Parts: sequence; C-alpha cells; structure tokens
Amino acid sequence: MIGKRFLAISVALLALLTLPSLSWGEAKYVFFMIGDGMSTAQREAASLYLGSPTAMDSMAVRGTATTHCLDSSITDSAAAGTALATGRKTNSKVVSMDPSGTKPYETIAEKASKKGMKVGIVSSISLDSATPACFYAHQKNRKDYYDIAVQIPKSGFHYFAGGGFVRPRGLKGVRPDVVGIIERGGYRYVRSLEGFRALSKDDLPLVAVTPILTGGASMAFDIDRREGGPSLAELTAKGIELLDGPEGFFLMVEGGKIDWACHANDGATAVFDTLAFDQAVQVALEFQRTRPDTLVVVTGDHETGGMSLELAKKDRERFVSVIDRQRISYEAFDEITLSYRRSTAGKGSLEKLLPRIEKAFGISWQELSTVEKESIKKAFVESMKEPKDRTKGKDFSRLYGWHDPLSVSLTGIIGARGGISWTTFGHTGQPVPVTAEGEGQDLFSGSYDNTDIPKKILTAMGMEHRNR
Repeated sequence: MIGKRFLAISVALLALLTLPSLSWGEAKYVFFMIGDGMSTAQREAASLYLGSPTAMDSMAVRGTATTHCLDSSITDSAAAGTALATGRKTNSKVVSMDPSGTKPYETIAEKASKKGMKVGIVSSISLDSATPACFYAHQKNRKDYYDIAVQIPKSGFHYFAGGGFVRPRGLKGVRPDVVGIIERGGYRYVRSLEGFRALSKDDLPLVAVTPILTGGASMAFDIDRREGGPSLAELTAKGIELLDGPEGFFLMVEGGKIDWACHANDGATAVFDTLAFDQAVQVALEFQRTRPDTLVVVTGDHETGGMSLELAKKDRERFVSVIDRQRISYEAFDEITLSYRRSTAGKGSLEKLLPRIEKAFGISWQELSTVEKESIKKAFVESMKEPKDRTKGKDFSRLYGWHDPLSVSLTGIIGARGGISWTTFGHTGQPVPVTAEGEGQDLFSGSYDNTDIPKKILTAMGMEHRNR
C-alpha cells in the first residue's frame, strides 16, 4: 500500500514539474487584437494562401473561446465586443452596458487608463462601430453612431485611428459635427496621410482618420487599398510609437472588414484582409520580442459565413490561383454595378459588363459552366433593378443575403472554384481560437468563454487576483 501511495505521489509531482512554467510578472504593454468575424477557417485560409503558418497561428499559446451572448446562441459584434471589453455578457446590439441598456460596464481599456497606462483604439472600420465602441463607449444600441462617437473625448484615451464616423452630424444631419466636438474636447484631428505620418507624442491625444474611406466610413479592403491609405499594420506601428512610455500602454486593434467580406461570402477579400490583420499582429509581436513585459492576445469576436476549406486544402495550388486572379472586392464591384445600372437606367446588357467582370474576378465567360452562367444571368437581372423592386422572399435571401445579387453570385462562384464553401451570409455560433504570446501567455491555454479573455488580460496586467 505504501509503495503504491509513494508511486502515486511521485507521478503527481512529476506531472507538476512537467507543466508549462507560468509567468507571474506584470504585462506593462498589452495588445488586444480582434479579427471581426474571424474563426478557425478564416485563419486557416490565410495560412493556406501563404503556404506557412501566419504570425497569429505561430504564437506560443493557443486556446478556444465560446461566443454566445445573453439573448442568442449566435452573437452580434456589440454583445461580443462587450464580452471582450468588459468580461460581462449582454444582449445583442448593446454596447458595454447591462441588457437593459441602463447600467454601464467598466471596460478593460478604462481600467488600464485609470492605472495610468496610455490607451489606443485602432479599427479598419468606423471608430463608432460596435467593436471599437465597446472599449470606450456605453450605449443601449450600437446603431446610435453619433451618440457613441461623441464619447471619444470623454474617454480620455490617447490614440484613435482607422475609419471615420458613420453619422458625423447625427441621424438627420443637423447635430453639431463630431469632429468639432472631438477637437473642442482637446483632441487633435488628422485626416491626411502626411499629417498622420508626421504625428509625434506631442500631438496626443488625437484621432487619426485614414484619408481614403469607403462604404460605412471604413478603410478600404486590403485588396482595394491604394497609395494614400495606410495599412492596419502602419496604424498599429504608429500607435506603438506614440503610446510607448514608462507608464505602459493598452492597444486594441480590430481587423473589422474580415467580417464584411465573409458576410458577402467573398473568400479572396476575406483572405487578404485576414493577412492585413496578421501583418498588424506581426508588428505587435516584433515589439513584444524586444520588451519581455509585453502581452499580445489575438482572437475573433465571432465567426461569419460558416466558412469551410475542405476542398481548398486538397488542392492548394488551385485555391491560391483562384484567389490571386481576383483583383477587387465585392464592395468595389458593387460600385461598378451601381454605376452601370444608373448609366443605363437599368436597361444595360450583361454582355457589355462582361469585360469588367473578367477584369475584376479573373474569369472569362467561356470558362464558366452552364450552371454558373445561368446564375450570373439571373443575378444580373436582379442587380439592374432598384433595390426596392427586387424579388422578395426566402429564396432571394438564401441566394444573395442583403448584398448586391451580381457581386454575391460572382464571389460565390470564385469561392467554389477555389474550394471555399459557405453556409450562411450571417454569423455562426462557432467557438473562436485565442492565441497569446508574452507576459502571462500561459493563462490563455485551454477552453473558456469570451468573457474570460479580458479577465485573463487583467490578471496578466497585475490588476486582479491570480488563481494560482
């Protein structure tokens, strides 16, 4: 009996000795990086395109988080953002408040600011959108863009950068301009690329909006980005430059348009925006490798599209070829279709639009199958109608969601040819990967809820009791 007990104790001690070593120092510099709509498939697609693991998938520790919100098993970005920012569940559409929208929840960014750390918020979509808003604002409805944006100067945070503002003068366009409110609140507002690149620590606090904006006051998709528009990686690097100091910093970076691309089932655009986000992660990791007291955490707020890569993995060469042939996003092609409809009063012919389709998506009419051609013809007819006159019903929604029919038909064909499949135009309830590296990284292994992520970050920052 004694021998068996000794053996059991020895095995237990050996198991403890072989556990990963836990770091209990404080994370002085924190990067919380969120790929909106990004789960396992989106990350795998980026790695598959590269032919090697991405920076975020090469990080030291990997875990998994569930994403449901209080009123649904499938969350929206506001409830998910609230969970990631506050460690609390709430209902869909609510921004860092209780489900009734009457009680604000303190965010991890606000706690970092109270500690004396500098705080930055970066997003490729508008700064008043759900995910960035959840870190600095408190609002009952995520659609109250104006009421969210005017909370920027009240936050006291130091660096806001990325997209602009959806309703800078309110819903009816008659309220005081958001930019003026921000400037009167003591913030510098910068819109030019030259002005952005010239920024120094003396310019803090500030709001830097990229000079080239597309729909929804967002930055362009990376596949559409041209000279004159900084990348998400550049916004992240500038944030480091401006926020770095002895008091440390907390920087939230969102790749917001991964979600938009997946909503439209646009695989190529999703891949390139995931890679653009990964380049921002790489910037953070390069900083971490020179500062041991840095923590980098990467996750998604939810999955979008029900993306699957089973066929793509079997034929990577074809997948890469198809992705490379696409030149612009569905969003950019929407503008082409809209312009053509207006210029022809909806009476244009598909034949005259084919050269633009071939240039945008890298497919010729001759190589398409009969089924693919019929799909495009059907979608073209719908796209030439005013949105209010289009066919209604479940079949229409199943085929096109709420997007332009022709663009969605084309991105669907491209995706299928590359081995990408989708189950929805909306969000799904899939768990999301969490990867971490740096001070406190071991806290992020295993499976947990998304509300646990900010709690773990706070623990790594030395701001909450550690459960040793």
